[in-house]
Amino acid sequence: MFAQAERWPSQNRRGTDGGGVADFQTPFRVTEGNRPTNTILADTLDPRRSAASWRCYEHSVFTQGAVWSIDSFDQWGVELGKVLAGRIIPELRLGVEPDLKHDSSTNALIVRFRSRRKDAS
Repeated sequence: MFAQAERWPSQNRRGTDGGGVADFQTPFRVTEGNRPTNTILADTLDPRRSAASWRCYEHSVFTQGAVWSIDSFDQWGVELGKVLAGRIIPELRLGVEPDLKHDSSTNALIVRFRSRRKDAS
């Protein structure tokens, strides 16, 4: 979730350098930016809220993909999300405040998540 929020709003070439990505794959892994995202954080997660948010998310993903003429379930996007998530997950788990170097939206999302997690414990 955090990785996708970072991937879409700004032009993103991360995940294409190093890591053994073949040159012919680069066009499929680069995003041009200007793709807004929605992220919902909840204080509790019960079965009803989980199912409702899942339905809302899947519908939103499909509809936005249809409107913008993009493949919402694109495997290249999933692979890039895994690369970005690999960088974000440690920042979510650190006991101290990390030095965040993402775009402002992703930084704010990480800060909010960490503060809500801290408040819950």
